[in-house]
Amino acid sequence: MNPTKKILIISYYWPPAGGPGVQRWLKFVKYLPDFGIEPHVYVPKNPTYPLLDEKLVADVSDKAIIVKKPIFEPYGLAGIFSKKKTKKISSGIIPNKKKQSWVEKMLIWVRGNLFIPDARLFWIRPSVQFLSKYIQEHQIETVITTGPPHSLHLIGMELKNRHKINWITDFRDPWTTIGYHDKLELSDWAAKKHKQLEKQVLNSCDQIIVTSPTTKTEFEALTSKPISVITNGYDVEQISKKPLDEKFTLAHIGSFLSERNPRILWKALAELVKENKAFSEKLELKLIGAVSDSVLESIHEFNLERFVNHLGYVSHEVALQEQRCSQVLLLIEIDSEQTNCIIPGKLFEYLVSERPILAIGPEKADFASIIKETNTGTFFTYEDKDALKTQILQYFEAFQSQSLQVHAIGLQKYSRRVLTQELVAILN
Repeated sequence: MNPTKKILIISYYWPPAGGPGVQRWLKFVKYLPDFGIEPHVYVPKNPTYPLLDEKLVADVSDKAIIVKKPIFEPYGLAGIFSKKKTKKISSGIIPNKKKQSWVEKMLIWVRGNLFIPDARLFWIRPSVQFLSKYIQEHQIETVITTGPPHSLHLIGMELKNRHKINWITDFRDPWTTIGYHDKLELSDWAAKKHKQLEKQVLNSCDQIIVTSPTTKTEFEALTSKPISVITNGYDVEQISKKPLDEKFTLAHIGSFLSERNPRILWKALAELVKENKAFSEKLELKLIGAVSDSVLESIHEFNLERFVNHLGYVSHEVALQEQRCSQVLLLIEIDSEQTNCIIPGKLFEYLVSERPILAIGPEKADFASIIKETNTGTFFTYEDKDALKTQILQYFEAFQSQSLQVHAIGLQKYSRRVLTQELVAILN
């Protein structure tokens, strides 16, 4: 099918960026041409990505038109104080307040109060100037901004003011209710400014896309604009298969934030290690990605450090490979009402891994219903220690008898191609 409609996608995260933020629009762009849409993707030429995955460059559609312009980011200057601390904060890992160094306190305060909505705000003006001409020259009728960073929505808002375009905002995460927002030491003025900009964007755009039902409900209280839920999803990945781990591996893939520290899990595992010799001989905690110091300290506190296999950050391809050979996959979310709306992108890759998911999160977590409806695992709140312990033991007994598996149902609606079809319906 020949492309008949042109759209402009404004994104900060794009290959070679690693991590979950890049996957959503990389995959939409992959399938949009199949539905007669020509994607033009505007991204920074010299970004400061906290994670890199060069292999993702090969996944960029050859039918997409990629446009890059330079960006100034103060994270580069902040690196003078501490590159490691700057990198963590820029990726959303906010250290425990009691353990923050003066450098971390300064970086967090500056991030929250001087860079509003975020540290990419210096890209707004030059982008608007460039894209104003680009839209006219290429006869673009629809512009999509995806955030975070939410400063990209301000680019869209200004373009909407200048041109007769259809502007769609895509919120991969919420804005003022995201988990780390209240950790930014915001002044009253800064907090009010964030709220003001959020409401302005939501009421200036033509349509809104969100990734969870809870975010839709939250935004409906702020705007009457149409809101659609398009979750993240899974793609068909040609990954070489490894045999299942010989150990009883509980694998966590992705950033293990300090607020996500599941003490209930560590306590249940510590009790099982003491009570069950076979369990203690076979247990392995496989951690892939950045792990906060407080999580590692809790593991040490419960005398579980000898079971840890920390692989660090790996490519997306290796992460998928490790998912599929692990015995059980851990999905941990912060115990807060604010995180009910968070449906981690890795959940959808977990769904097709054919491995059982062990999930812990807030009572009304949106992702809990997905795990239940797809029959892919079990969900527990932070109050369910005994039930969690019982479930882990059941998984272990199935592992011992070589019968640990899942029988997933209804996964097709979360495929990237089907989700792109939902996006196309909105575009048309």
